Amino acid sequence: MTDLFGNPDPTDAATPAIRGGSLTGADHAGLPLAVRLRPQTLDEIVGQQHLLAPGSPLRRLADGQPMSVFLWGPPGVGKTTIAAVVSRATNRRFVELSAVTAGVREVRAELETAKRELARGRATVLFVDEVHRFSKAQQDVLLPAVENRLVTLIAATTENPSFSVISPLLSRSLLLTLKPLTDADIGVLLDRALTDDRGLRTPDGDPYRLAPEARATLVRLAGGDARRALTYVEEAAASASAQGGTEITPEVVAQAVDKAALRYDRDGDQHYDVVSAFIKSIRGSDVQAGLHYLARMLEAGEDPRFIARRLVILASEDIGLAAPSVLQTCVAAAQAVQLIGLPEAQINLAHAVVACATAPKSNAVVVAIGAALADVRAGKGGPVPAHLRDAHYPGAAKLGHGEGYRYAHDFPHGVAAQQYLPDDLADAVYYRPTDHGNEAQIAERLRAIDDLLGRRRPS
Repeated sequence: MTDLFGNPDPTDAATPAIRGGSLTGADHAGLPLAVRLRPQTLDEIVGQQHLLAPGSPLRRLADGQPMSVFLWGPPGVGKTTIAAVVSRATNRRFVELSAVTAGVREVRAELETAKRELARGRATVLFVDEVHRFSKAQQDVLLPAVENRLVTLIAATTENPSFSVISPLLSRSLLLTLKPLTDADIGVLLDRALTDDRGLRTPDGDPYRLAPEARATLVRLAGGDARRALTYVEEAAASASAQGGTEITPEVVAQAVDKAALRYDRDGDQHYDVVSAFIKSIRGSDVQAGLHYLARMLEAGEDPRFIARRLVILASEDIGLAAPSVLQTCVAAAQAVQLIGLPEAQINLAHAVVACATAPKSNAVVVAIGAALADVRAGKGGPVPAHLRDAHYPGAAKLGHGEGYRYAHDFPHGVAAQQYLPDDLADAVYYRPTDHGNEAQIAERLRAIDDLLGRRRPS
């Protein structure tokens, strides 16, 4: 028999010996590396040090203090692992449900079992993965169990619980935010995979050697996901073994992982080449190419926040007022990346890419602010015209400030003809709208405004 993690049940007489809750020697050979190396104690957890300090909620939870928590963070940072460690620390019964497949019936059944077990003296840790996928009705079922401490609820989510979990349930629980694993954290896991007695060994029992370049590649491809890192290094070791070797090289990794993203170097020339192609493709209105380079960056483990920032910049730099709503779309996508994280946020980024690529283009705003800055840096721009100066402080009137100012709302169309620019820039023209998209309407309105202002139209 096995438990929810694929580990043999220690009460089963047919199971092999277990040491410290994990299999030893060859007993674990048939289990995935990510399962074999799953931490058995809080001290073995890599990353999340902000949650593991003495006296922290996780420490108290592992010590048996009854409470319910929500673990919010991106995939592969240890949410399931934390739940298992907590249950193991106090020998509590552990039950795992996935909100993707479980319904109200399954939830009620597990709660009834937990009630019976509690009457026998054994508490239950109920781990609900992807809890944000539970409907309001399903979440309501959990509420009495949490309120009466029938179970210790540990709920994991990649989405902000403030938006996806009902308030009564959230208010009765602690919200713990898990951070993405750093490259250094992933490196620790890779080293552990090669040195731990639960880790990788050749058929002859010898350790594998991981070339520095291969290690850097695996760290990059993991993208902060521990499970992905261990899966990749396990596949690479199997590939090296199949070729009769014990060294995991970049070539072995490429063959094992079979990812085109290996051609993308996040810290080298390829990084800049792919990002450049991404922006230029969208600027050129090629939505297919834009989506290709987006996918290429995502698969390579590029920080989605970097991609979102580039799209926000592009929305003003290359689209501007030709389609002003696109900037709102990109800002919303950037916020969604922060709230949701990968993998779901890839849809938000794709939404923004399609909006940007298919929108009419204009760089008129970029040209306008560039020209205005150039004049200022060249020393142009005399005194502010007297009628525009602040006239609210005592003595301003004696200086002629505000004298002759024409209040725009007192004039037809809300436009008052008077000089606004300094004398040496009175005829300056910075913003020249195109005839693309919304800017065609702006251009028409600007011509009407110039007529009302008595301003010479730019040629």
